[in-house]
Amino acid sequence: MIVVIGGGPAGRLGAIHLAQAGKDVRLVEQRSIGGQCLHERCMTICALNDVARLIEAAGTQKDLGILDSVPTVSYPAIRQRICEVQEKLSSVLDAETRRASVEIVYGAEGRLEGNRVFIDDEDVRADAVLAATGSRPAIPDIPGTDLTGVYTYRTLPGMPDLPRRMAVIGGGVVAAEFAHIFHAFGVEVEMIARHGLLRDLDEKMRAAALRDLAGVGIREGTPVASIEGCGRVRSVLLAGGEEIEADAVLLATGLVPNSEMLQGLEKRPDGAVVVDRRMRTSVPGVYAAGDVIGPPYLTPAARREGVVAAENILGRETVMDYEGIPQAMSLRYDYAFAGTADGGITLSAPAPAGPGSFWDVAGGWAGLAQVRVDPASGRLIGAAAAVPGASLLLSYIGYLMKRGITVDDFDEIVEVHPSTDGVYGLARYAAGMLKKKNE
Repeated sequence: MIVVIGGGPAGRLGAIHLAQAGKDVRLVEQRSIGGQCLHERCMTICALNDVARLIEAAGTQKDLGILDSVPTVSYPAIRQRICEVQEKLSSVLDAETRRASVEIVYGAEGRLEGNRVFIDDEDVRADAVLAATGSRPAIPDIPGTDLTGVYTYRTLPGMPDLPRRMAVIGGGVVAAEFAHIFHAFGVEVEMIARHGLLRDLDEKMRAAALRDLAGVGIREGTPVASIEGCGRVRSVLLAGGEEIEADAVLLATGLVPNSEMLQGLEKRPDGAVVVDRRMRTSVPGVYAAGDVIGPPYLTPAARREGVVAAENILGRETVMDYEGIPQAMSLRYDYAFAGTADGGITLSAPAPAGPGSFWDVAGGWAGLAQVRVDPASGRLIGAAAAVPGASLLLSYIGYLMKRGITVDDFDEIVEVHPSTDGVYGLARYAAGMLKKKNE
């Protein structure tokens, strides 16, 4: 029997892969299947952002005289409906996993002591183990994080209603996504970033994101000294002495691998389980995948890691390749990007208007497209888009880049129209530019 600990993207996909190969698989999940992607992060952000975008689009059309009013939000109703949909999705994943002949054990803790496997207190004999125990919110060492009204993405469902003022502590993608959502809902939002905001983004993509965050207060390079209040949040005190009033605080300060139940394995100082490119840990027969092994903390990467681990458990030598894995962020538009190498020349251009961006043209903005090209070979080595539907586009562009697509190859691609995608046209422009340069 093979034991899989954790039913998130890495564990579930790994378990299904093993069961479909004829193995006896037992998946141990303390909560509901689907992991935090379904229950707290990705799907929650999708749900909230759908409502936020509707409100923003209605606001644009009201300003143009097309609509008479902008709808208001019932946050308790949103939370209730999100939970209902998440339960439906979880039941679908449960049925799909069981159909693959995976045995699921709910409400139990799977743990390791070296190569010994325990389900609660039962010592279980296993031929191999896949540990996919995920991650949890990183709580900064700031006084006041235990006050009522301080939330993480995991505890946010317990927020009873919209606050009047919210401080979002953090400068990454999740911080930006929640700041955008709650500002659209009518909350006064202040983002406080210890370092820079979205500093890993290309500068033009970052500038585009800042357009979507217009109206959000942004403080960069600003450490937080403490969260103030008597039992409940009252304000956030900055290191320089300034105090920002807040009825709620959202901590979006990163993730920590959830590995305390995995003992006897080599780990990094942050608790991340050390694996090789075959997802093998320091203990023979024990594999790990997903957030528990540390960054990049991406669902697509976790899914692939789970499958790679399963392949190696089956004796099929497979290595994990992180090259070209697309990443995304959801604000007013989708922001997605993928790259296979550094260097090259970068071209950027406004994206064409299309579904989801037509009415924004009146305000002078329809998004951004970007490509990065190796001038010697013409290979597309990077792409990014800030448009509605960018996430879907970059999934395929990332794959094509891994396959060695050149900008000349885009002459043979016939794209869908109307579309907000500007990558195709920009790649064709790059091909013409390179031809002129080489003539």
